[in-house]
Amino acid sequence: MPGLFDRSANLRRLAEADYDVLIIGGGITGAGVALDAASRGLRTALVERDDFASGTSSKSSKLVHGGLRYLQQGEIKLVYEALHERQRLRRNAPHLVKVLPFLIPIFAGKDGVVPKKLARAMGSAMWTYDLTGGVRIGKVHKRIDIASVRAHMPTLRGDRLAPSYLYYDAQADDARLTLAIARTAVIEHGATAVNGCSAVAVRKDDRGRAVGATVEADGKRFDVSARVLVNAAGVWSDDVRAMDEGADPESIRPAKGVHVVIPWSRVRNDIAVVIPVPKDRRSVFVVPWGDLTYVGTTDTDYDGPTEDPQCTTEDIDYLLGALNFSMSSEVSRDDIVGTWAGLRPLVRDASSDRTADLSRQHKVQRSASGVITITGGKLTTYRKMASDTVGEVIDTIGRDHLPGVNHRTRTKRLPIRGAEGYQALVDEASTAAATLDRRTVVHLADRYGGEARAIIAMADRNPSLAEPLVPSLPYIRAEAVFSARYEMARSLDDILTRRTRARLLARDETAQVAAQVADLVSAELGWDSDETARQVAGYEALVLEERESAQLPDTHLVSIRETSAVPTAAP
Repeated sequence: MPGLFDRSANLRRLAEADYDVLIIGGGITGAGVALDAASRGLRTALVERDDFASGTSSKSSKLVHGGLRYLQQGEIKLVYEALHERQRLRRNAPHLVKVLPFLIPIFAGKDGVVPKKLARAMGSAMWTYDLTGGVRIGKVHKRIDIASVRAHMPTLRGDRLAPSYLYYDAQADDARLTLAIARTAVIEHGATAVNGCSAVAVRKDDRGRAVGATVEADGKRFDVSARVLVNAAGVWSDDVRAMDEGADPESIRPAKGVHVVIPWSRVRNDIAVVIPVPKDRRSVFVVPWGDLTYVGTTDTDYDGPTEDPQCTTEDIDYLLGALNFSMSSEVSRDDIVGTWAGLRPLVRDASSDRTADLSRQHKVQRSASGVITITGGKLTTYRKMASDTVGEVIDTIGRDHLPGVNHRTRTKRLPIRGAEGYQALVDEASTAAATLDRRTVVHLADRYGGEARAIIAMADRNPSLAEPLVPSLPYIRAEAVFSARYEMARSLDDILTRRTRARLLARDETAQVAAQVADLVSAELGWDSDETARQVAGYEALVLEERESAQLPDTHLVSIRETSAVPTAAP
């Protein structure tokens, strides 16, 4: 039965209905479990303490890939599975998942990172990746000469450069993908999903079996009944297990991953580049994103607060050190216009001292009370993780007690919301809107798929909504209104950080326009003048903390100074 992606309506349903499965956690895994369960016919609910994808699922490297380095760790099964899932995502969400070429530059010679013997072995690794499943993308890797390497990234150092390798993976906006999956579960398959709703206790019957949870939303607590409880809280999954089991199992070992964003002109890479980290057994990605490029990720142990991890000066030094080692020109801290830091919920393994060496395999387990916990995994394999989890849900309830429910997953070929009508919109982009140009229509199609027609219609009716949301970025004002009206955005941070990715790409500029964006959506979200001011102040505080934690300059002021220093033409 179709549903409505409206928070008030979903809160009412959550308080009144009985469910087969209640999922705690609205990241990519929780959203995936909700879609898999609801599409099979299970009565499904999901609660998220903060916002959809507000944790790890909005702070990844935004890649849908198998992971070449996992081959080096012997994780062949994981790579095969991930590459298979990558192909499914390309088919099910063509508006969100795009093929992306990757360059692995080889730096040889006495001062090179890659010894000649290892450089030769790289070709074998590339063939292994292709044969494991990389070739499903329709292209195989190839070895390219130095001139071709420099053509893809002219800023690479030429003194140590050797013939290098080109291969193919995919890229996706992680937060948009998570939201699209949640919307598909609710709108297409009748699930209930609510953000800003915390699970505060596990409810049990007189035999000790979990029969739902007590949740809190908008200052009110109420009980939700469910036959099975799924813990998909990611890095916070041990907190949920402690509510159920009475003690923290300490099964999660958080690993912090940091990315920095710089102007594309400082790097000039037309494809993704994998660069080595000097004196470390790792590499980092340098990925183009419109007029910007992001660099990451780190992979370090983390024992600080899990709510809002920050990028530090050490993280900046690590990433800039790797980037500048490979480049002929230098990128400085003053070039960084955005950062993000996330925590990977890795399954603890006493046999490894480095989080980079921990497996990305997922694990599904059931407690004595019947609570099912899904941990580990990676963005690319979310669908398989969800399928395995729902399989455990069905086994827990008992197949004989689920008449009319599909026992097998339906998500292998299930289109994600927006896939329908996407290609037609791109094909007709030049004539799709009277107000918007082709570039903007394609931008919208690549973020919302066929649903972009609703945003285009909003801009046609009110041309002021076709204006930029943030001057330097491609987002338009109609996107903010759409987010507030149809995507369950509740705060200014939801809109600028996850519904759009403006904060990641232009941290300080978004703070400058925060009041304008808040005024734009205040009526949609029912904010009075006091709440609007509170939202702006809260957002500005987040930006300030992000900048000061990494000791970065205010890049908005830097850009103003640089612009004012440019001589203007005589009138």
